Amino acid sequence: MDRTKDFESSFREEAAERLAELEAALLELEENPGDAELIGSAFRAMHTIKGSGSMFGFDEVAAFTHGLETVFDRVRNGTEKITPALIGLGLRAKDVIRAMLDGAGPSVAAEREAITLALASFLGPAAKPPAQKSAAPVAAGPSVPRQDPVSPPPSAPPAQTLERESPAGGTKTFRVRFVPPRDLLRDGTNPMSLLAELRALGPCQVIAHRQELPSLEQFDAESCYLSWDVVLTTNRGADAIHDVFIFVEGRGELRVELLDDDGIEGDASYKKLGEILLDRGEVTADQLRAALAAQKNLGAVLIAQGAVAPEVVAAAATEQMVVRDARARREPGRTDEASSIRVPADKLDVLVDLVGEMVIAQARLNQIASRHDDVELSSIAEVLERLSTSLRDNTLNIRMVPIGTTFSRFKRLVRDLSSELGKEIELVTEGAETELDKTVIDRLGDPLVHLIRNSCDHGIESPAGRAAAGKTPRATVSLSSYQSGPSVVVEIRDDGRGLDAAAIRAKALSRGLIEPDARLAESELFNLIFLPGFSTAAQVSNLSGRGVGLDVVKRSVDALRGTIELESAPGAGVTVRLKLPLTLAIIEGLLVSVGDASYVLPMSLVEECVEITREDVTRANGNQLASVRGELIPYVRLRDWFDVPGDRPPIEQIAIAHAGGNRFGVVIDHVIGQHQTVIKTLGSAYRDVKGFSGATILGDGSVALIIDLPTVMQAAVRDSQTFN
Repeated sequence: MDRTKDFESSFREEAAERLAELEAALLELEENPGDAELIGSAFRAMHTIKGSGSMFGFDEVAAFTHGLETVFDRVRNGTEKITPALIGLGLRAKDVIRAMLDGAGPSVAAEREAITLALASFLGPAAKPPAQKSAAPVAAGPSVPRQDPVSPPPSAPPAQTLERESPAGGTKTFRVRFVPPRDLLRDGTNPMSLLAELRALGPCQVIAHRQELPSLEQFDAESCYLSWDVVLTTNRGADAIHDVFIFVEGRGELRVELLDDDGIEGDASYKKLGEILLDRGEVTADQLRAALAAQKNLGAVLIAQGAVAPEVVAAAATEQMVVRDARARREPGRTDEASSIRVPADKLDVLVDLVGEMVIAQARLNQIASRHDDVELSSIAEVLERLSTSLRDNTLNIRMVPIGTTFSRFKRLVRDLSSELGKEIELVTEGAETELDKTVIDRLGDPLVHLIRNSCDHGIESPAGRAAAGKTPRATVSLSSYQSGPSVVVEIRDDGRGLDAAAIRAKALSRGLIEPDARLAESELFNLIFLPGFSTAAQVSNLSGRGVGLDVVKRSVDALRGTIELESAPGAGVTVRLKLPLTLAIIEGLLVSVGDASYVLPMSLVEECVEITREDVTRANGNQLASVRGELIPYVRLRDWFDVPGDRPPIEQIAIAHAGGNRFGVVIDHVIGQHQTVIKTLGSAYRDVKGFSGATILGDGSVALIIDLPTVMQAAVRDSQTFN
């Protein structure tokens, strides 16, 4: 039962990935309908979902996907064309499959039926998708796995030619050896279905090995005694073969080896029969030499010697024949595939936590070593520091994933919004390979959805408005990312009307958010749109206008310890710039002290540290402004912020930081130095305390609070009322 649940979970994960691939391929096909590679990618995703679903009892999912796959098979064969209607149907079908897997089978029954009928119209009367059982819930779990009996091996010779014609162009010949585990049938897996999947990839020859078949008295009907060698010629890669065995790979034996590739240049002789048998480990070198000395037919000699079974020689001979028929007079190569392991995210979280504890312990050891004049102890501390730093970096790199996994989902969003709003909008992405911590990416999705919806609804003009402004009918929303030091910058740009500073100011005045005589810089005025309930939309639509959305974006980005900057020019669009930390687990911090307490400032936001004397404070006439190289910078004194008792030191330090496009200062007593900070969340009792984003444990066991610099900046703005 537990194994069945594991397989079900694996199927759902794999299906989610394939659905994402399907959606991406369909959206690309809308722009490039003749791209055969994209058509093949979409078909492969459907085929994998159907085959895997059928194998593990998700019969409704498999049957529904089969209808879609049948239509795209006709597209792949050139008998059907890619049209916007077919793309839309494919996207709707993808959403239904996702809903079925998520447990919404009955609620989407009507949509399933409508899509099935639409698919039937593409197929015509000659071929229709299989009937759907719309009333049956499917996503609560798979049905009981089918245990189809494996047909006994035929009495015909083991080598059977299935197809002799090779697909045209770019073909490769593979040797596939599949030795299933003895308990394969007990899991409901039918090996005949796997072999049928291989046949769908191209011409192949299947040789069944029956050496392990026991006598009738010892035969167990639920055990699999057969194994197979398959010589497959296909225009698909090794990945497609591994996909067939995705849910059984790792159990039993599966070997996929490239015998021939017609894209490799150079001539080479064929491998002889003996070389193939030796290469496959079927005979030893001594047995081969003895057989060759007899100077008879090698296969017959080896069979007579009892070295190999007739089926084994037939398999090797078949392989030799296929390679020769492929006319690839070249040396067989081997695929160079990178191995990977699927690891649940919660296991990585535990690993990062353990690494964090190790970093804390290493810091404590360093502190102890610095207090003792012991060369050996100091040497051990240095080695441990080097190892823990390397372990930290490698562990955090494991959690890093390309941000493109998030970008791809927004193409569908922009497509749907374009249709709903009656606008022609194109999404352009750049920097999809930029990597971010998986936790950051997971929590970044919703803010980006709000920003893109806002750009499409508010920022992009109507077709008539764009024509009046002299713009092209097709608007552009750009989504890009790049790394900047210890941070990743994500930008959302549109070429719409831009922000209306006058309308924002009027709305702020009507709500009492600013005084009539308030003098605000443009950046401050733009930042008002992130206040809760703030909206300049004249009408409330299904998408926006209620003032809910941008305040959620601000809170989400603040929770990620990031910052937001806005740039806009009338008629030239808006740029929203999100600056996010690479990871939320361990950061580089600046350790400072105020009174007897220690605090940490995120190094990614700190630009420099300068001194401030009592004379400097006197010259400011009571204003919390510091002159740094001719620029007036507002500051907040942490001693006053936290109401720390005692006198200020005669010379204080100002840490100059930046957030939201502005510079500000944080006055502290002393700068201790750079600190590798393992972030710990504060307890629920301190959830509403402002000014802190977490805490860390120092080497001596004491706790240092991590300052939330954007919150401190807001206090600096309120106190100074002046920003240059």
